[in-house]
Amino acid sequence: MASTARDIAMKGGGYYSRATVGAKHVIDGATPLILNSLEDMSPPDDGSIFTMSDMGCADAGTSMTMVGTVLKEVRRRAPSRPIQMVYTDLPRNDFSQLFRNVLGPAEGASYFDEIDNLHVFASGTSFHRPILPPGTLHLGFSATASHYLSEKPTRIENHVHMVGATGAERDAFTGQGRRDWEAMLLHRARELAPGGRLALFNFGIDEEGRYLGNTGGISMFDTFNELWGELRDEGAITPDEYVDTNFPQHYRTVEEFTRPLREPDNPVHRAGLRLDHAETRVVRCPFAAHFEEHRDSARFAREYIPTLRSWSESTFASGLSPNRPPADCAAILDRFYDRYEAKVREAPRGHAMDYVHCYLIASKVRG
Repeated sequence: MASTARDIAMKGGGYYSRATVGAKHVIDGATPLILNSLEDMSPPDDGSIFTMSDMGCADAGTSMTMVGTVLKEVRRRAPSRPIQMVYTDLPRNDFSQLFRNVLGPAEGASYFDEIDNLHVFASGTSFHRPILPPGTLHLGFSATASHYLSEKPTRIENHVHMVGATGAERDAFTGQGRRDWEAMLLHRARELAPGGRLALFNFGIDEEGRYLGNTGGISMFDTFNELWGELRDEGAITPDEYVDTNFPQHYRTVEEFTRPLREPDNPVHRAGLRLDHAETRVVRCPFAAHFEEHRDSARFAREYIPTLRSWSESTFASGLSPNRPPADCAAILDRFYDRYEAKVREAPRGHAMDYVHCYLIASKVRG
């Protein structure tokens, strides 16, 4: 039947980090915002445990450089404090790969051996639920994750994503997105220690109406829908499977992101969480940028499609009937992504997965 947020997982085995270099660029480019927040916190060197979390971490590869930079600064400022780094994601996440990345040996350099008195943990808990004991979190981080909903509120009949929905279908996703965002912020408000900070860098719709894969060229989600619809029309998937394939996501506007932190009567504001900073940025798709240099459309298509597949495949897979043999499902998915690759190879102009994020910093009031 229909996919839910519980069905979603990034591709494992290190595939996600290797394919989604753009997500790493988003995080690396925003590292100064986190360091500025740490400076504002001015953590005392009092020997107590300092806790940082990465919520929606996948295999930890995209945030590795940022986390290492930030934790080294914590160690510099507070030499006596034990540091607790907590990675969180859904139970289906590839935590084995996460620990290989963080503890090594891994393909990229890890920060683990460069910071003394550091303790790394993981929790298979959704950020839609409580994760840490109240008052114990000092620096909470999440990137490219909170657009995933706790549940899919309805089926979209003629598209695979809420950006293509209208009317009651669009309203249902907007309402679920509002409820989930406020609930997530309330959980984090309870977990934060007084003076703690949240750094949340998440997909959204910017002031010009742009969003992931839709920044003036060919719409990525419309292309997903077009190709999935072709498989339906050809009989490769059933009409029910097409309708059951909806991303359990909501892309919020800046106003939707910030409202709970600005309105005094909102439960999030009453819980002590305040808005420190909000801005939108567009980070160029690295594969499209490289294509402008090498002009090899086959290479572009070959390098570009894995980054789409790394996070979208589980949605398309979960839309297929559970009665299908696994080999049949795999063949359908290969056919789908092969078609996308061929489409890019034959007419590459306009294809890009530019990242559109809202960069938000919030703090827990003291006292």
